[in-house]
Formats: sequence, structure tokens, C-alpha cells
Amino acid sequence: MDKNTVTGLILIFAIFIGFSLYNGSRMTKSYRKVMAVADSLYKAGDLENARAEYINALRYKPNQPDAVARVNEINQKLGFVNAPAKKDTTGLTEPEKAQLQKITSEGVIDSGKYGVFGGSIKGDTGLITIENNKLELRISLKGGRVYSARLKDYRTYDSLPLVLFSGDSTVFGFNFFTADNKAIQTNELYFKPMEDKRDYLVTNQPQSVILRLAAGNDRYIEYKYTLAPDKYMVDFDVTFKSLQSVLGSNQNNVTLDWRIYVPQQEKGRLNEENYTNIKYKYYQDDVEWLKLRQQKEVEKKDITTKLSWVAFVDQFFSSALISKDYFLNGSITSTKTPASNKYIRYYTSEVGVPLNSAESSSMAMRLYYGPNDIPTLRKEGMELDKLVFLGKNIIGWVSRFIIIPVFKWLERYIRSYGLIILILTIIIKIVLLPLTFKSYQSTAKMQVLKPMVDELGKKFPKKEDAMKKQQATMDLYKRAGVNPMGGCLPQLLQIPILFAMFRFFPVSIELRQQHFLWATDLSTYDSILNLPFRIPLYGDHISLFTILMTLSTIITMKMTGSTPSQDQPGMKMMMYTMPVMFMFIMNNLPSGLTYYYLLANVITYLQNLLSKRFIDVSKVLTTLEENKKKPFKKSKWQQRLEEAAKARGIQPPKR
Repeated sequence: MDKNTVTGLILIFAIFIGFSLYNGSRMTKSYRKVMAVADSLYKAGDLENARAEYINALRYKPNQPDAVARVNEINQKLGFVNAPAKKDTTGLTEPEKAQLQKITSEGVIDSGKYGVFGGSIKGDTGLITIENNKLELRISLKGGRVYSARLKDYRTYDSLPLVLFSGDSTVFGFNFFTADNKAIQTNELYFKPMEDKRDYLVTNQPQSVILRLAAGNDRYIEYKYTLAPDKYMVDFDVTFKSLQSVLGSNQNNVTLDWRIYVPQQEKGRLNEENYTNIKYKYYQDDVEWLKLRQQKEVEKKDITTKLSWVAFVDQFFSSALISKDYFLNGSITSTKTPASNKYIRYYTSEVGVPLNSAESSSMAMRLYYGPNDIPTLRKEGMELDKLVFLGKNIIGWVSRFIIIPVFKWLERYIRSYGLIILILTIIIKIVLLPLTFKSYQSTAKMQVLKPMVDELGKKFPKKEDAMKKQQATMDLYKRAGVNPMGGCLPQLLQIPILFAMFRFFPVSIELRQQHFLWATDLSTYDSILNLPFRIPLYGDHISLFTILMTLSTIITMKMTGSTPSQDQPGMKMMMYTMPVMFMFIMNNLPSGLTYYYLLANVITYLQNLLSKRFIDVSKVLTTLEENKKKPFKKSKWQQRLEEAAKARGIQPPKR
């Protein structure tokens, strides 16, 4: 065996070992991540989903004792396997038998743990349905909480019913301590309905579902859900009846605990993740939110001041808890879920709800389960329209008071959203035409003078002559009547509109699942070819609108004279690099946005063709020759520039 063969075998062995270590590390990370999700589902009581995640974890690390034990435990609880045989009680005393029975009996809870609420540890596990023409709520008697919320007018990207949340993983209830130090969680106790009716259909007038959690002797906690026709908003009134002695004289607030898993509703998971967030409004103050595009696994914020509402916001839909008065404080967390999971985020919020010392303490709240549609949200007040993120400061102002009103006005007369975007683009371009023409005019004049500027570069080739070259160039521009900033300032004024459109399209629910040409959904990417692999940053598909946008950008840049000269190869490469970079960035963005930029480029190209007719090259050169004969008056800025140069020992160029 020669030296090369030995070396080759060693390298192969090293690569094999390295790959094994890398793969093992990757599997361990994946196992831990899935186990974390499974554990959170298990703690939340969602046993079916928890079981699926534990089994998923075993794909990465087979036969792991922790996961196997959990699966076996859940199998027993769900009845997938027979329960363990009862132990032999021969020889045990009666108290020992009673204790063993308490430990081994499935589902038995120590009623003493819940004090006066002990009678509610068991009950009916059924659901009550209340619905109107827009919203269907299923309310669980366990916890008295909204078990699921379905929006009737919408479907998921794969044509399933659109449910904002569903299942036993949802938590919604009050947490508090009684006067005898009993920890009460109403989410775990059973409410009783005040009517035998289980289905409520709201048509002409509001209807209410009333549930009570008994505490004995005409003491109870009452939930009242009221739904009106044609509404996404639900009135939620809570009453603590005759519970002053139970809670203690110094108890002036309780904690409302609300937790949900936000499911994936859209095809473009990346976009949905970017716009899924928790928002909250300070009492009589601004709306705030957690950081967008957060990369942390868990983000938490404690709010020590009063709040008006807290909302779990998806890209196009929201669930909001609103106080008609205020919440005392709050604590919110956002937890990322694995990309393979059907959920986008796990959200929790705990808010302090004030209590009064009266015999009957009532709390008036509202629940919003609906679309992020700005007109709908504005009707509900409380600045709920700010659930839709349209940018801050001037960008948000342009979106809310210019782009959206024009878009909504066009929507009244035109059914095709592709045509609406086209007309909207034309309107914007017409409004910006004076600025665009002025910019192009300045650029064209500078293009005429470019050979003369190049000559100045040859005249002052040394670095130490940079000041002289700059002064001579400014002199040339001034004599020709050209403002070097004339092409930049109009472009800067257009930037707020460009950014406003960038913010508007990804969150515009009007574009959701709207077809146009080959795009099946203008709110997400258009794909003409799905790749069998994933390209970093680019994705696993090819978006035709993005490619056309990139080509039109390059053509427009060449047409406007942005192409660098042959002696600037680096700049020429940059001209092609920037559009390609944007192609990578925008391949996963909504097709409505890339379609808009494509239209903007095409219209700009046509505008530039038209503008060329108004640029007289001979007139620019004639103006330059005439001004050369006139005495040159220096501007104050140029005078200061020359004085600074003289102070450094640099003589100004001769004219």
C-alpha cells in the first residue's frame, strides 16, 4: 500500500468521522427543538398534537427514553392502549387503599385543592356553537373559553376552513388565589350553561351564551358571550358574584391568562412569519409591538402600565382581547415553532383585570376574531386599524391617507386586482411626473456634459488635484445651467411612496387569493417552476414577475444613461449586481409587489422615451458657450471652498 493510498484512506476516514459528528449534532439540535414544542403542547394539555410531536422527535433520535415514555403515557391517557392493571391491595389498611385509589384512578382530582370551586372539577366536556354570517365560535364548557374561531368568508391557502385557533392547546381563563391560599385556574374547571340550547344562529339581533362556574351558595363566575349580526367582534362580560369573602378583602385584581398556537394559513410561510406578531395598546396612548422578524426563539416583554388591548396578529388575521375600561398591566411572550410544524408562533399573554369590592364585580371586555381589514377595524375604534403594519412616520402616513384611499376607490369600480394595481401605478406615475421629468432632464444634461467632465479628469489626473478637479467640474455645470443635485432631489422625494408600496402589498388582505395572469395569489409569490432543491436566500421556486422586474430594471438603467463608461468596469459590474441582488430578495415576496415594480419600470421607460423629445442637446451646448463669454460670478459656497483650498496651499484652477 503506497503513501497516496494511505493518505486517501485517512482523508476518507476523517471525512466520514466529520460527517458523522456533524450529522449527529444536527440531529441532536432538531430533536431538542421538536421536544421543546412537544413539551409545551403536553403542558398546555393538547395531548394529540403533543403525541405527534414526540413521535416526530423519535425520527431524529430513535428509542430515546424521555420521548418513548411520554408517548406511552399519552397512549394510555388517550385510550390507545389498555390502562395498567390495578395493584393488589391485599394487606393494605383502608387509608392506604384510599390513597392508592386516589393516585391510580385516571382523571381524579383532589377537590380540596380547589376549595369552594371543588364541585366544578368534573363536568360536561361538550361545546356550544354561536355563529353569524361571518364568524363561527365554538365555546368549550371546560374553562368556558372559546375553543375555536372560524371565519366563514375565508379559506386557507390549501382550501381548508380558516380557523384562527382550535383545540385543547388554547388557554383562556382567570388565575387567582383564594383567601385560604387555593390556586384557582378557571381554564381547568367546568362551567355550566344557563340554557340547554347548544347551537345559536345570529341573524336579526344579537344573541348571548351565558356560562357559570359555581362556587356554592349563589356564588359564581359568569361568562357572557354576545355576538351581533354581521360582526367579527364579540362582547365578553365577566361577573364575579358574591366572591369577596372567597377572594379576600385585599384582592383588587385577577390575572387573565390567554395562550394560543397561531397556525400557518398562507402559502408563503416566510412572509407570514415576518408579519406575525403581538401588538398592544397603552391606555390612552400609542400602539406598540414586539420586534418584527425576530430571530430569538423566545421573546418576552413585561408591561407595567395600563393597557387598552392585546392582540395576536397574523399576516392577514388577528385575535384581540380588548378592555372597555383598561387592563392594569401585562406580560407577553412569543415563541418560534419549527419550520416543519403547522404552527407559526406560540403566543401567551397575562393581563391584570381590576376587581372592585362590590358584591357583584363586573368586567366588560370584547374579543375580535377577524381579518386585518382597515375599514373593518376602523369601525371598531380603539385604533385597531394599527393592527395592520404599514410602516412608521411618513411611510405609514402615505400608506394610510394616500395609497389605501385610492386603492379602495378603484376597488369600488374594478373587479380585477391586477388591473387595479396597473391603474394605481399609472396614477402614481402621473402625480410624480413633474419630479420624474425634472430628474431625467437634469440627468440628460449631465450626460451631454460627460465628455467634458472626462476631459477634466485627464487634465487633473493626480489625487492631490482632486480639489481643482471638483472646482472645475462645478464651474462647468454652472456655466451650462445644470444643477448636479437636480437629478437626486426628485428621486429622494419619491422614496416615501416606494417604501409605502413595499409595506402595503404584503399586508393587503384585498390581494389575498386573488388571481391574475399566471399568479394564483397576488398576496404571495408567483411560481412558474418549483425547484427540487432550495437555493440560499432565493428559495425553492422561480417567480416570473420577479425575473421580469429584474430585466426591466436593467433595461431602464441602461436607457436612462446609468451605464458606467468603459474605464469603470467595477461600476458596470455593480449596475448588474444590484438588480440581481434584489431578484434574490424579492423572489419570496408577494407577486402583487413585484408586478407593481415591473409596471413602474415599464412606465418609467416610456416616460424617458417621451422626455428625450424635450431635451435639446444643441441648446445645452449653446448655453455653455454663451456663458463662457460672460463674467463668472462665484457663489458664496464656491468662494468658501476656494478659501479653504488656499489655506491648504492649493491654487484654484484658471478659467
